[in-house]
Amino acid sequence: MTARPVLFALPGHEAAAGRLAAHEAHDAGRLQLDRFPEGESRVRLLTPVEGRRVDLFCSLARPEPQLAGLLLAAGAARQQGAAHVRLITPYLPYMRQDIAFAPGEGISARIFADLVSASFDSVLTVDPHLHRIARLSDIFTIPARALGSAPLLAQWVTAHVACPLIVGPDGESRQWAAEVARLSGAPLMVLAKDRRGLDDVTVTGADSGAWAQALEGATPVLVDDIAGTGGTLVAAAEALARAGFARPVGVIVHAFLDAAASARVGQHFSALVSTDSVTHPTNAIALAPLLAEAAAGDG
Repeated sequence: MTARPVLFALPGHEAAAGRLAAHEAHDAGRLQLDRFPEGESRVRLLTPVEGRRVDLFCSLARPEPQLAGLLLAAGAARQQGAAHVRLITPYLPYMRQDIAFAPGEGISARIFADLVSASFDSVLTVDPHLHRIARLSDIFTIPARALGSAPLLAQWVTAHVACPLIVGPDGESRQWAAEVARLSGAPLMVLAKDRRGLDDVTVTGADSGAWAQALEGATPVLVDDIAGTGGTLVAAAEALARAGFARPVGVIVHAFLDAAASARVGQHFSALVSTDSVTHPTNAIALAPLLAEAAAGDG
């Protein structure tokens, strides 16, 4: 029988890693991370890993404070003879910067992918924000698997919304919204977004009389992968309100809304939920079953 991977949680991610370990796809490992007086990280793996597969769990939301410790942990595992070192990160950062938007800018998605590829043997993540990059294999030189959270989102919608209308707030959201609609057996509507600035957004496409008449009594469920400032969510909710729809429910994969943005969005939504890829008050959908099944299947 092949030994299960050893799962190490980076500091701050013990609870999420514990939910993953509860699915019995891993053996629990202990990791110590502290700092020298100069502020430099020091990592110690307290569980032997020689000849073992190692999974390092770290959701890389707000990645800069975490990257040094993560990379040192990967290097320590390799130095101690781990057979394979995998990064499990429910949120994969830097994917938004997939081109140089201005002269002199680095393409962060590719730089980050090179960095991770040099330190790990494989990557497991959930719904990375891929737009102009078609697939992770286009930028990673190691196996990089992107799991889709749509089945979990659809389960939540089916259990909590009686007559849902799945709504994508813009064209980029179609890939997530369409799959949630298919799995939940609900109709789909995709709106159009015009972004003039970070929080200067107009959304249109909800003011169709045919939609309103055909779906009278339906509850719009706005589905998107990332909520940062909340501008797109608010603009989409306002477009739906102008068309005569009820206040929507929001279902987000990666929620980054701060307290002010959450309060602003909350004024336009009857409910707002997210996966636990990023620790947030709206977390209601656990990714652990999805990650555990994939981790066990990949061996």
